[in-house]
Amino acid sequence: MSATLLQRSLAAVWHPCTQMKHHETLPPVPIVGGEGPWLITENGQRLLDGISSWWVNLFGHCNPRINAALRDQLDRLEHAMLAGFTHPPVVELSERLAALTGGALGHAFYASDGASATEIALKMSFHAWRNLGLPQKNRFVCLEGGYHGETVGALAVTDVALFRDAYAPLVRLADTVPSPDARRAAPGESAADVARRAAGALAAKLDAEGEHIAAFILEPLVQGAAGMAMYDPEYLRLARALCDRHRVHLICDEIAVGCGRTGTFFAHEQADIRPDLLCLSKGISGGYLPLSVVLCRDDIFRAFYDDDMRRGFLHSHSYTGNPLACRAALATLDIFAEDDVLAANRERAALLGRLLAETFPGHAKVRHPRQRGMIAAFDVEDAPPDFSRRFFAAALAAGALLRPIGNTVYFMPPYVMGDAELRALFAAAAHALEGSLP
Repeated sequence: MSATLLQRSLAAVWHPCTQMKHHETLPPVPIVGGEGPWLITENGQRLLDGISSWWVNLFGHCNPRINAALRDQLDRLEHAMLAGFTHPPVVELSERLAALTGGALGHAFYASDGASATEIALKMSFHAWRNLGLPQKNRFVCLEGGYHGETVGALAVTDVALFRDAYAPLVRLADTVPSPDARRAAPGESAADVARRAAGALAAKLDAEGEHIAAFILEPLVQGAAGMAMYDPEYLRLARALCDRHRVHLICDEIAVGCGRTGTFFAHEQADIRPDLLCLSKGISGGYLPLSVVLCRDDIFRAFYDDDMRRGFLHSHSYTGNPLACRAALATLDIFAEDDVLAANRERAALLGRLLAETFPGHAKVRHPRQRGMIAAFDVEDAPPDFSRRFFAAALAAGALLRPIGNTVYFMPPYVMGDAELRALFAAAAHALEGSLP
């Protein structure tokens, strides 16, 4: 049965971010069920989901409260177009998200995935400036190593060569400025020093070309695809001030780092700022259904408010604001509120940090152990070219889903993972590390 399922999958399914030829030696794992932090394979093996199934699952697989909300919504309304119509879940979700920003970002525009949210934010920024009589503000700035999606528009602000270079002829590339990645600290420098140095480069860019720049986009506090590059909130404070000075929109891409991942519901809160545009996806629906949203300030919304259709924001997705996805998101927000998740996560994050320190002390190959809230990571020095695949396979054999980014091993567990399960996850990682190095 398993071999047949795998053969059918390999013949018919083109898997994402995958060199399909690698499946000749490391075939896809057939998953038939989930329970809390566990995934269950076809042969009955239970795998600890140490990366929240690509960073989306917050409260475990088959969460009973989210399940119940979806069952209720199924009997009410599965979908209605959002152009010219509305419905209770999308209205309530928009209101609750706006409230979480203190009312600063009071308008929500919906799509289905993170890359779409990036493109919406970029288009909103450019089009708002054009409507305001500043069409020359049509360029974008991003961080070195930044990742914002893999559609053609999102690739323009994605500085990861593996994803971008093959499609370079199709892309109008943004300008890049140095990352405030704390790993770049010179001897004697703090993370805040690195942040200030990187902000100096952003200041120089905006001083020279700010009149042509529509927006600066970044991942607050943690750059995921760059290998969980973590930086000091000081950079966000300085970037906010620079964007204000030069009339440049600040776009916070919290697709991966929002919804409590860094310790606050929104990562940018740790710098005591608000962006002009905020992108959310991944965990916003609890890992259940495709959903993304762009929240924006009132002045951006007002730039489109006109009798002329050409001044409207002409962007759409067939499943925009899908009621089922919005209801899953509402159930997710309910769990945050009812269980005081952020407070509980502070204790869970403390254990995560202790395990990171205790599991790999003095390991000859481990470099830059780091943590921000419910994200922990370390780099492996002199890792072989196929390290990521070798580590992934060894972790699976030890009962855990861990999927390194290059030579960076990271942990991003669901918020329902208990102490014993976290310890088992790190034990599996230690086993996988030894089994994947020469």
